[in-house]
Amino acid sequence: MPKTAKGKGKVQAEKVVHPYSRKAAYMARAVSKHERKEKLKGEKAQRLNLIGEKLSWFQSQLDPDKAEYTKHDACDIIERYLHRFDGELEQIELANSIKGRQGRQHGSREAIIRQTMERERAQYEGNGFEIPDIINSKHLKTFREWSGDLKKLPNIKMRKVSVKGYDSTVSVASHSTQMEEENEENESCQNSDTSS
Repeated sequence: MPKTAKGKGKVQAEKVVHPYSRKAAYMARAVSKHERKEKLKGEKAQRLNLIGEKLSWFQSQLDPDKAEYTKHDACDIIERYLHRFDGELEQIELANSIKGRQGRQHGSREAIIRQTMERERAQYEGNGFEIPDIINSKHLKTFREWSGDLKKLPNIKMRKVSVKGYDSTVSVASHSTQMEEENEENESCQNSDTSS
């Protein structure tokens, strides 16, 4: 009859892993991989929250009676969005203007607001500021039905709107009307020349 091994009935202490062993390296890689995944998850959640707040603001600015928005209307809404911090900046300036206080209160918040405003203004005047596509009536309907659920963000179509794009369409339209007026003047001059 075989002998029973000693200590089988007791719970043995977990074996200590040597710090320079392959198993220790494997465990360290697994821990760093898990931390990296958690960090990426947190960054993605923060980015989605920022987009969700932005879209909620735009949704609150929509006129329920309006079925379609033009590019001009979209630019007006963007301008209001870019000035959303004006009241808070005024409060900070008011708090800083009180005599007898030393230093700037809320200086870091003011710096963050100003940086955000400059970045958004640069996007708007440059390549374009990304907003929900309210110009297309089909996408506008989808956006109005959005309940604020971040999981449904991929369903909302986005569009970049730029002030220079708006200016260029206006200038093309004004240029074409100028060309039409010149053509009419030339035709009237030719008609008057032939009638003489």
